Amino acid sequence: MMKVLITGAAGMLANDVISELLNSGKKVFGEDISLIKGDRRCRLADIKEIDICNFEEMDAWVAMEKPDYVFHLAAETNVDVCEQNQEYAYRVNYIGTENCALICLRHNVKLLYISTAAVFDGKKQTPYTEDDETSPDRAANVYGRSKLLGEMAIARLLKKYFIVRAGWLMGGWELDKKFVYNIINQLRSGAKELRVVDDKFGSPTFTGDFAKNLLPLLASERYGIYNMVNKGAASRYEIALKIVEFMGCEGKVRVFPVKSDEFILPAPRPRSEMMRNLHLELIEMDHMPPWEESLKNYILLNAPGHD
Repeated sequence: MMKVLITGAAGMLANDVISELLNSGKKVFGEDISLIKGDRRCRLADIKEIDICNFEEMDAWVAMEKPDYVFHLAAETNVDVCEQNQEYAYRVNYIGTENCALICLRHNVKLLYISTAAVFDGKKQTPYTEDDETSPDRAANVYGRSKLLGEMAIARLLKKYFIVRAGWLMGGWELDKKFVYNIINQLRSGAKELRVVDDKFGSPTFTGDFAKNLLPLLASERYGIYNMVNKGAASRYEIALKIVEFMGCEGKVRVFPVKSDEFILPAPRPRSEMMRNLHLELIEMDHMPPWEESLKNYILLNAPGHD
């Protein structure tokens, strides 16, 4: 039986990844430094409170459990927090990831690392593929730079690894602290007007689709770097319009397109985080559905009565 250790096991992506692993008969152990004791949303009954930045602690955990794989999902994904506390961002996203790679090297364990579209410079007019250039000095913000340094550490140290880049993550419902659930919450709270930026573009990535597409890729043993996003791309404004539609709020809520400079935020945002799953397409393993289809199913599943 394959044994998998998951960092960031209490997060929104881990929620669906763990479910897929358990359903496929894998043995799963998890850690999360920000674990809430007794949190019923967690898929695992016992999640260790281990800091990925503590090499000795992580090394002892891996040595004890002897896994076949480490799924490294833990990260600081709050872009503004990363910009405001850069040392912390690099410690978690770069050094924490390098720790995982070094420990996997030491114990001959395979590694899966979840990365991001933010590693690109954000200036390309068409979706980024895995073959587009990346460099730390070109990323738009500290978050992107710190995640790219993590990618580079893995590629430098290991041979058997997967780096899988997600886009604008959505999923987990109440576990989701990001855009989609924020809009849904505003609608459920009775908002009649929404102001949403229309000059930033990305590729929505639903955690359930991502988790289902992930395990067949790992089983292929075609190691390397992959983009894994839902088909299609959109602006935040276009996504908000679809949320309003699928929540049954058309004609009741007005959505106004605005420019991003109307919102003063600590971290700069790239114009584009659109991606294409080119490497998955080439090996005929891109089974990610269109984002609109997944968004509709997501809302109908979690908010019955809205259609």
